[in-house]
Amino acid sequence: MIDVNDLRKGVTFEQDSNLYKVLDYEHHKPGRGKATIRIKARNLRTGTNLEKTFNSGDRVQDVRLDYHNVQYLYSDSSLYYFMDLDTYDQPAISADILGETVDFLKEGMEAKLTFYQGEALDIELPTSVDLLVTEAGIAVRGDTATGVTKKVTTETGLSVQVPNFVNEGDIIRVDTRSGTYITRV
Repeated sequence: MIDVNDLRKGVTFEQDSNLYKVLDYEHHKPGRGKATIRIKARNLRTGTNLEKTFNSGDRVQDVRLDYHNVQYLYSDSSLYYFMDLDTYDQPAISADILGETVDFLKEGMEAKLTFYQGEALDIELPTSVDLLVTEAGIAVRGDTATGVTKKVTTETGLSVQVPNFVNEGDIIRVDTRSGTYITRV
């Protein structure tokens, strides 16, 4: 058991037989009374986000997670297949668990999978990924104070706002945490 004061961004805990990963943490201390801890968490099994409030001194069950380095192989309909780089096992993960990270997955890409009691729960991608631009729109010049941008589509289906000089067939680097353009490669 861990105290709720020890919950920080990225910590995983169990409550009511559900696993939660803390996305945001806020400690609130009013003038009188007990402090409260507000968190935003994601249910790792269903992918739903929720907000919870705890009183200071409450406790939650901590969990021991296993991490495996994997390589992305392929996908079929709603399952994504990876290969464990140590054991060569090939776990399949549903698109519901992966969420928005499927837009960054390329064949052969390495990532880190989080397991709990043999069940794959979460994926950690590299901070940036290089993607091929498959479709580039035409930027419309207007009364802008900054550079002109346009929307492009990458090989994985991700739509990204990029500067006007990026064309179809270019390779761009995208930040996987925010989904924003970094540079042309």
